[in-house]
Amino acid sequence: MRPPRILTFAGSIRTGSYSASLAALAAKELALLECEPVLISLADYPMPIYDGDHEAAEGPPEAARLLREQLLSADGVFIATPEYNAAVPPLLKNAIDWTSRVKGEGDPFRKPVFCIGSTSPGALGGYRASMMLRQVLALGLGALVLAEQAMVAGASQAFAENGDLKDERAQERLRGTLRALIEQAALRAGLRV
Repeated sequence: MRPPRILTFAGSIRTGSYSASLAALAAKELALLECEPVLISLADYPMPIYDGDHEAAEGPPEAARLLREQLLSADGVFIATPEYNAAVPPLLKNAIDWTSRVKGEGDPFRKPVFCIGSTSPGALGGYRASMMLRQVLALGLGALVLAEQAMVAGASQAFAENGDLKDERAQERLRGTLRALIEQAALRAGLRV
């Protein structure tokens, strides 16, 4: 029986992005667990700002179709989001919006189990962005989003040179969150872990 496929990506493509560091660390931790981790970057899925006129004239961009395929092929999804002005960054929201507009068999937001990670240089660790992302996924798109989440406060100083979190308790919380994601993703997909 195959292991659960866990898709991981960040809501930022900025050089030195803390959320990209968290997504990479999650993929590294997932590789040590009983699953198939897949790390992608939204940089590889460029999309224009969502515009209904654009959609009516040309349909969703090819990148949205490709991202939809990635989501549909996943049993679990870990999204690491930064916090911009107490909210989800426009890159991430735009990718979700476009992807939700692609028609086809299966629902890329209802099939996998979602888990949220967040980062911020501030003390809240991106909590407000994580709550907004939870609302978009669960309320807006009907996704199953785990209660467990990984928040990294003081992100500018949180990562060691090897990519791990300097705080071992924070690293262990991330591992626990990822284990919960694998377990729930496997359960939903009828797989064993």
